[in-house]
Amino acid sequence: MELTAEQEAIIRSTGPIKINAVAGSGKTTTIIEYAKARPKSSRILYLAFNKSVRLEAIRKFEAAGLSNVQVETAHSLAYKHIVYKSNYVVRKQAYQTHEIAALLKIKGTGEKHTEYVLANHISKFIAYFCNSTKQKVQELNYLDVVSDAKAQLFVKQHYAYILQQTRQLLGKMDSGEIEITHDFYLKKFQLLNPQLNYDYILFDEGQDASPAMLALFFRQQATKVIVGDTHQQIYGWRYAVNSLEQADYTTFQLSNSFRYPTAIAQLATSILSWKSLIGPYKAIAIKGFGHSKQQQVKAIIARTNLGLLAEAIDYMSRRKSLKKVYFEGNFNSYTYADEGASLYDILNLSNGNRKMIKDALIKEMRSMEDLEHYIEQTEDMQLGMMIEIVKDYGNAIPRILKDIREKQVEKDDKAKAEIIFSTVHRCKGMEYDVVQLVNDFITEEKLQKLKNDGTNTIPISKINEEINLLYVAVTRTKNVLHIPETLLPKDFPDFEQIKVIPVITEENKQKGEPEPKKGPPVYVPNYKELATTKTYTVATAREKNTAAYKTWSDEADLELAELYAKGFGIRELARHFGRSTSAIKLRITKLNLTD
Repeated sequence: MELTAEQEAIIRSTGPIKINAVAGSGKTTTIIEYAKARPKSSRILYLAFNKSVRLEAIRKFEAAGLSNVQVETAHSLAYKHIVYKSNYVVRKQAYQTHEIAALLKIKGTGEKHTEYVLANHISKFIAYFCNSTKQKVQELNYLDVVSDAKAQLFVKQHYAYILQQTRQLLGKMDSGEIEITHDFYLKKFQLLNPQLNYDYILFDEGQDASPAMLALFFRQQATKVIVGDTHQQIYGWRYAVNSLEQADYTTFQLSNSFRYPTAIAQLATSILSWKSLIGPYKAIAIKGFGHSKQQQVKAIIARTNLGLLAEAIDYMSRRKSLKKVYFEGNFNSYTYADEGASLYDILNLSNGNRKMIKDALIKEMRSMEDLEHYIEQTEDMQLGMMIEIVKDYGNAIPRILKDIREKQVEKDDKAKAEIIFSTVHRCKGMEYDVVQLVNDFITEEKLQKLKNDGTNTIPISKINEEINLLYVAVTRTKNVLHIPETLLPKDFPDFEQIKVIPVITEENKQKGEPEPKKGPPVYVPNYKELATTKTYTVATAREKNTAAYKTWSDEADLELAELYAKGFGIRELARHFGRSTSAIKLRITKLNLTD
């Protein structure tokens, strides 16, 4: 295999180094060649980002004949040092809010479900501490990671109690009184400050390292190599930090991508340049050398679960012939929140069917208003998104989910799927022949507004991460990209591999009928507003959608027929006409517009 000059320089290097590798630049190949060039007697540790990456890395190192390389994740390494040598019992998942409230015997204060709001913040405080470098919980200020004004007010009022109970729950885990979490034993591993018996430690995906694991890594005596992409940091919500920016090591670049062509490389470079709108940014030039012509593996990628689920429903309703689909991370993961509540629970709460609710937290809510109040005080965006889906699809949800599940194939049959659906986080590290983006990512227009808004309080790091999410999504393709026109950089040139999706906007509404370019449109959710949406009723629906209950005119029917024929989706049409998705579907059927 012929290596590039950049790769050769890395392989010949000595001492601690950091490698900034763009998406698709062959960093795993480079690391394998680096390991090959070290003495066979060397003891080498390769730290992978997650279990699936670890298994793939084990296969690749074995195929290269490198028996002296041990492949671990941060958690598998910590597990061997902590759990194997103790009587701890590890939970499969973090404690849910209602479990924490029961374990700590938290009592309400008279406000709506205060005990659960408190438990939610205790859970988040534990995650914040376990991923930090601090020795004690009280060395952290939990308010630093609470951004919503209402949630901040609640936490300030109850800070002493939240801190006390956070320490108490951690103490129960430490003593073995209750099961421990994965975050807990990783933190305990970091606090032990062990010296690992390796000559070289290769830390992959360094841009998403937890501060706890990074601190442990820096303290090792081995020759250290950090590999990652500064612009692929997308786990800030898990308190990840960018080790490439913190490591004072000799820097090497892998700027040539062998995954995608020049068109995608230029688009990726242009999207990353948006960072200059909000703060200092050192420009990079990504080179694309991919030459794949395959269009067999196709994927639709969204920023949020809501955006993806809405697009999947719309996409499959317009393509009745679709037989097999696949969801990265399993479809059920898109219908359940991390806390355990399902769409069915939210739907049953909305319908007043309390006996049908399975999740303990949702069962405690007396109404949708109660749940939305809880969301406002906890910043639980997942539940907020699920409420939006229930509002949009209502009692059609069971049938819709049943239809999707009947077409879903298992992981072993992923290659048979006609289309793959995924959020950015679930497809990180993966690649597809053709990618279509859902229009729920940040746009250049929104960034310009933030730049011009003197009252903007959103941290630059969070805005940069939103740009990173779009960059990661764009660079999953090996060949063709279908992208909503609102996501394209201003004045971006035309390329054969980039198909532009038309979107109905206020601007082109004023100009008259929108002129689509290529490809089908997608729904545009505003994920930043999902958690603050007020209670949805028939009355508010009539007030919001003034045209929703009017008789269809001949002009409206003609416009609907023309837009539908051009490929606009149900949800996009519903927003355009100010009607419900059900009303649009009924009218399409009435006009015999379907095949």
